[in-house]
Amino acid sequence: MLLIIDYGVGNLGSILNMFKRVGASALVSGRPEDVRAADKLVLPGIGAFDNVMTQFRASGLEQDLMKKVLDERKPVLGICVGMQMLGKGSEEGRESGFGWLDAHCERIPDAPGLRVPHMGWNRVSPVKSNPLTQTLADDARFYFAHSYRMVCEDASDKLLVANHGTEIVSAVQRENVYGVQFHPEKSHRFGMELFRQFAAL
Repeated sequence: MLLIIDYGVGNLGSILNMFKRVGASALVSGRPEDVRAADKLVLPGIGAFDNVMTQFRASGLEQDLMKKVLDERKPVLGICVGMQMLGKGSEEGRESGFGWLDAHCERIPDAPGLRVPHMGWNRVSPVKSNPLTQTLADDARFYFAHSYRMVCEDASDKLLVANHGTEIVSAVQRENVYGVQFHPEKSHRFGMELFRQFAAL
């Protein structure tokens, strides 16, 4: 079962609809028993880092999620702030992240002619080969909406990057842990392809 975790944050309906469009069976739930039964998990996130982490921890799902990811090694995909949750924390707030990646988040630096937040469509480039992204077209582009970027201490965790005056780590992967900074549920055929590949992992 592919589970989209409902802890009160994220574009749950849009994500579910995109999985349905690629023929993947998915469930939206915040019940601990569904987390424990899941074979793959999607962790959405929208908003400020501390608020998202606080809401997730208040859901009571953290221990079950940790077991699925760290002990059972089930694939997990963090989306937008959900990707930022995979690291150690963010300068946007004081809460700690899950620490599954040796990474932290910092505000995108201001630069002449560049808009922060980084909003809109941007091309991405692969850093390494992985089943999640191997079928993306050379002109793959995704919809972004964020003011903070992930900085990976281990460059091998980078999967896709974009440019917005500075490098934007657009996707990460370490073993069974995946994250995307963009919104695949808003990224039309490119997002559909990424969801199709995640469902097939």
